[in-house]
Amino acid sequence: MKLHFEPDLDYQKRAIESVADLFRGQEINRTEFTVTRRPMADRAGQTSLDLGGFLGAQGELGLVESELGIGNRLTLLDDEIIANLTDIQLRNGLAPSTALTSGDFTVEMETGTGKTYVYLRTIFELNKRYGFTKFVIVVPSVAIKEGVYKTLQITEEHFKGLYSGQPFDYFLYDSAKLGQVRNFATSPNIQIMVVTVGAINKKDVNNLYKDSEKTGGERPIDLIRATRPILIVDEPQSVDGGLSGAGKNALGEMNPLCTLRYSATHVDKHHMVFRLDAVDAYERKLVKQIEVASMVVEDAHNKAYVRFVSASNGKGPVTARIEIDVQEGKQVRRKEVVVQDGDDLQELTKRAVYADCRIGEIRTAKDNQLLEVKLPGGETFLQPGQAVGDVDADAMKRLMIRRTIQEHLEKEKRLAPLGIKVLSLFFIDAVEHYRSYDNAGNPVKGKYARIFEEEYRRAAKLPEFSSLFKEVDLTSEPEDVHDGYFSIDKARRWTDTADNNQAARDNAERAYSLIMKDKEKLLSFETKLKFIFSHSALKEGWDNPNVFQICALREMGTERERRQTIGRGLRLCVNQNGERLRGFEINTLTVVATESYEEFAENLQKEIEKDTGIKFGIVEKHQFAAIPVVKADGSPAMLGFEESAAIFEHLKSQGFVDPKGKVQDTLRVALKDGTFALPAALEAHLASVREMLKKVAGKLDIKNADERVIVKTRRAILESAEFQALWDRIKHKTTYRVYFDNEKLIADCAKAIGNGPAISKARVRIRKADLSIGQGGVEAKERDQNSGTIVTIEEGDIVLPDVLTDLQDRTQLTRKSLVQILTECGRLHDFKRNPQAFIEMAGEVINRTKRLALVDGIKFQKIGDEHYYAQELFEQEELTGYLRNMLKDATKSVFEHVVYDSGGVERTFAEQLEKNESVKVYAKLPAWFKVPTPLGTYNPDWAVLVEVSGEERLYFVVETKGSLFTDDLRDNEAAKIACGEAHFKALATGANPARYIRATKIDDLMKHC
Repeated sequence: MKLHFEPDLDYQKRAIESVADLFRGQEINRTEFTVTRRPMADRAGQTSLDLGGFLGAQGELGLVESELGIGNRLTLLDDEIIANLTDIQLRNGLAPSTALTSGDFTVEMETGTGKTYVYLRTIFELNKRYGFTKFVIVVPSVAIKEGVYKTLQITEEHFKGLYSGQPFDYFLYDSAKLGQVRNFATSPNIQIMVVTVGAINKKDVNNLYKDSEKTGGERPIDLIRATRPILIVDEPQSVDGGLSGAGKNALGEMNPLCTLRYSATHVDKHHMVFRLDAVDAYERKLVKQIEVASMVVEDAHNKAYVRFVSASNGKGPVTARIEIDVQEGKQVRRKEVVVQDGDDLQELTKRAVYADCRIGEIRTAKDNQLLEVKLPGGETFLQPGQAVGDVDADAMKRLMIRRTIQEHLEKEKRLAPLGIKVLSLFFIDAVEHYRSYDNAGNPVKGKYARIFEEEYRRAAKLPEFSSLFKEVDLTSEPEDVHDGYFSIDKARRWTDTADNNQAARDNAERAYSLIMKDKEKLLSFETKLKFIFSHSALKEGWDNPNVFQICALREMGTERERRQTIGRGLRLCVNQNGERLRGFEINTLTVVATESYEEFAENLQKEIEKDTGIKFGIVEKHQFAAIPVVKADGSPAMLGFEESAAIFEHLKSQGFVDPKGKVQDTLRVALKDGTFALPAALEAHLASVREMLKKVAGKLDIKNADERVIVKTRRAILESAEFQALWDRIKHKTTYRVYFDNEKLIADCAKAIGNGPAISKARVRIRKADLSIGQGGVEAKERDQNSGTIVTIEEGDIVLPDVLTDLQDRTQLTRKSLVQILTECGRLHDFKRNPQAFIEMAGEVINRTKRLALVDGIKFQKIGDEHYYAQELFEQEELTGYLRNMLKDATKSVFEHVVYDSGGVERTFAEQLEKNESVKVYAKLPAWFKVPTPLGTYNPDWAVLVEVSGEERLYFVVETKGSLFTDDLRDNEAAKIACGEAHFKALATGANPARYIRATKIDDLMKHC
């Protein structure tokens, strides 16, 4: 197979032109320089380079002449570059840079849209326009290095065809082949060097920084510096080196003419020149559509379950976020909580299975987070994502593998006739779970390999897949269709992948070479291999386009790792001719995950926002600058920043966006009903502005006035004896009084503050660095970026605020009561420690305790038989609703249609009421049916009559909130529901009264029958 490359994709050409136009006005020229060296007696290992450019100058200095070299030269001034930059940014709808703060320029392209192709072609475009010849591509890992090299190989003929046979050389930097660096410096042709950051940022052991006879006695780094190369950084967020910046410093050592940074997940944005973000890519169908096959464990709460999510040493004490099973009401729910060293899990969960389970040591180092869980009989240590007390992990993994095989085979049935080979990826937690070795060094199948083959044979027997296994030998086929790609050590054994030292990089090189060189072979039907198991090897850099399933048999990890993981399957697929096929009907990536699809979608959006800086629902001042306009002379132009800012100010003045640009519902409504307008001076751009705003505003469930209908009563139900009996039990009005003990309120407030969250002092982070003083200056190098310690400090110079006045304003309690609460809470030392944090905590706790006291002390009383809601109100008070938010043609309801607030719990409950034979009549109680409470009126949800065994009638008032548990509800909402319960209890006199219950489904109601 030979992969085809499309030269005319508009977004790729725009990305290439955006970079090339940075140098608009640059002369086509080449700077010649001579690499020279001093005689050995004088040189003492020091290299002298003259970048001035001419042989004559070198001779005058009396130095020994070496070879002639050619380098890049920039003639533009900073002002000219910043002018080009801002033009490009406005053209591409990006915020304009106000100054040239660095020589770094950013290109953001969503994974799978051809980033590598774009920056390689940019090299040829820069050479064609300006004569630049020296380029260094810096990548974070061996995986990406091999991927780039493979792309250079398979695009060589393509680029020579596009650029008139322009000769070029490319090579992978190898410290054992330094003669290639000499050729890089001296060749007149385009030179492309590909190097991993790990190979250039270790000065003390790196041959790049040492004299070598292979380079004519010069340091290779000086040869590279002399060429003033254009650096292309692939995945800079992984190259730069985090806080220590080791990678960024290594880039600077090359003395680049400029640095072009390409990624889908930038951390540092620098000067953005082009952006094709995740939203653009999905909208334009430039990548695969994503679907999630979720596998969520439910009701598995029979062991002391603890999962370590993350650790933090932020503003407060050192904490860990864990997932545990908590008793809430009558049910157990799995939820995430924040814990500290020493916390008792039985107290947190209110469950006996957690007896003698405590939190131990919490480590927060970025790459070494650890949680100690003390259990009866010992302790266990968890890394992020690991759990103790979980369901049988292997059983869960088996189900995930089974689901992936089924998804794979279903796609294979559909896509194989189109010439598309389907591939699936499994990401696993440890190599030994797929392949291990016996004492003699022979490979042994790990548990995942065994499970896969068992499940593959099982799937082959299913009737829906029988057509795929005709004349297939199932004794050998399961072994042939799967394999693993992992680092390979010198003994040819697979190992877990790492890039942190030379030996690990050598191991990775052996594996990645195999992966990348077999790229086309893997896409062919002639190769049986279809299921690929990997560790972290395929996190980034592996880009086979026909991956249609990804199954994470390990935690997806950090947000960026998650996006890069699913990014392995986003590329549009190719057929057996190497032709790219488009359309979501073909290109759908299935992710098999152990989270619900709602959680997956929510997390993916958060990751996109964090990784790309996309602000969903935000209008920015430069948003409209790239709108095309025609000048008075007929030439094309852009609207520009000033006009764009004027449109933004109009949107703000009309209340369409808030001061930060966040879209308001008023804008969505105006766009929906066609009333959106611009001032007369800007009216010519209305259509373009409106279309852009529709994309930014997003989809809102805006009601359609044409769907608004009046809902009539069903008189047969309203006048029936059954409904009359139900209504007589709930129609009466009540009054209430609040009784509470002031001393008890004070005591409760003091106790609640005493049990409130910890208050920490101000803190300082302490780090150590070694200083080295040399001819180059003073260099500071941190010993270990994870060794920094944190200490608290006493802020002796702070002035304690008036705590009583502040808390009075927040709580409306008297100063006398506040004095008593503060003196009894035992936490005044925390006020001295951090006054503001203490006041905020105390104010919130007191207000919450007050609300609870109002509800706890409330007493409802029926006013009298003459005070009630008349049944006639059902016909007198008009009920309206929208067709999309109602259950139509209800047969047991007082109304012909049931109007509900949303499509969730209420709709489902109404449907179940209609279908359940025991339910005789019911009513969704109208808004005019109100119960008075100290926190405002309360409107219960349903009135229901149930007939049991055809004889006994039971009457209910039902509240259907999203949760049965008070702790899940907002304080006010929970308090109102408690008042409602007290109201109906006051009416519960006589035989067979109506009972007030909470339910989310019909089964919850029937449990009370």
